[in-house]
Amino acid sequence: MYDSLDTNGVSVHWYGPHIFHTDDENVFQYLQRFSKWYPYEHRVLGRIDGKLVPIPFNFCSIDMLYSKNDAEQIKAILKMNFPSQEKASILELMNHDNHTIKKFGQFVFEKVFLNYTAKQWGTSPENVDKSVINRVPVVIGYDDRYFQDKTQFMPKEGYTQIFENMLNHKNLTVRLNCNASDVINLDIEEHKIYFNGETFSGPVIFTGAIDELFNYAYGPLPYRTLELVFEQKNCTQFQSAAVVNYPNEEEFTRITEFKHLTMQKIENTTTILKEYPLPYDPKAEKGNIPYYVIENPDNRMLYNRYVNLAKLFPNLYLCGRLAEYKYYNMDGAIKNALQLVKSIF
Repeated sequence: MYDSLDTNGVSVHWYGPHIFHTDDENVFQYLQRFSKWYPYEHRVLGRIDGKLVPIPFNFCSIDMLYSKNDAEQIKAILKMNFPSQEKASILELMNHDNHTIKKFGQFVFEKVFLNYTAKQWGTSPENVDKSVINRVPVVIGYDDRYFQDKTQFMPKEGYTQIFENMLNHKNLTVRLNCNASDVINLDIEEHKIYFNGETFSGPVIFTGAIDELFNYAYGPLPYRTLELVFEQKNCTQFQSAAVVNYPNEEEFTRITEFKHLTMQKIENTTTILKEYPLPYDPKAEKGNIPYYVIENPDNRMLYNRYVNLAKLFPNLYLCGRLAEYKYYNMDGAIKNALQLVKSIF
């Protein structure tokens, strides 16, 4: 979540855009200890049939892509069949008994999900876990925000400042530019952890890749990653939303324009980011940072073998996307970490 000013003076998220949103007030209260925040509601557009329409798909998107009569019919049927729901998953729509809803679900799937999923995950959608497909629902109404959480903010001084404020504590020592394996060693036979060559019995919380921790004893866990291409443009605004998705035509999946996120007022220049999905390869020049776990039964089984190894060490705890081989939103990662620390102490 590292960010800083680029040569344009634009505050850039160097590993892709991060937007804080949550329904958990405790998580936000915790973060307010380390930063001031400003309200920000994220909106995303998708290029569908030559038009930029709101994503997630909602009634605005329907109005823009269907004739007036068809749009009114689809909206009425959706409201009738989902009277108490603010959103419905794409799989709910595609598997619905109503023919109009089923046909609409198929339309959204083909226009928004089919090619985007193939690009993002390097495989056809039927090979992708259902939880991934259901991450972006269809909104039953005109709410065109990307997230519907009650709390949506961005940090005033950026995300890097949050971590610097967190680490600025007399009880913390930070050691940079070294591999964890240089200072921490696990003895599989004795089930002991050594820190700087001496037995360590205190809690060790590991947030890196679990397969790497155990030196790939059972083989590497697969991930998807990204090639991030930043471009500086000689214009005040490049696009009309912070993020525009390109599910179909382009090789990249989306373009982020950071000034929409940071609210910076800088004339005649802006910075954008294009994201190109890749298979993860730790030894490659590109795509050597693991971003997204690939959720399927085989990978989950392999991960669980590593978890069973970790369980041999009573003072070892796994936390975060890489260590738990799990997709977390920012607030979920924070909540999980706070709960873990509470359970330890």
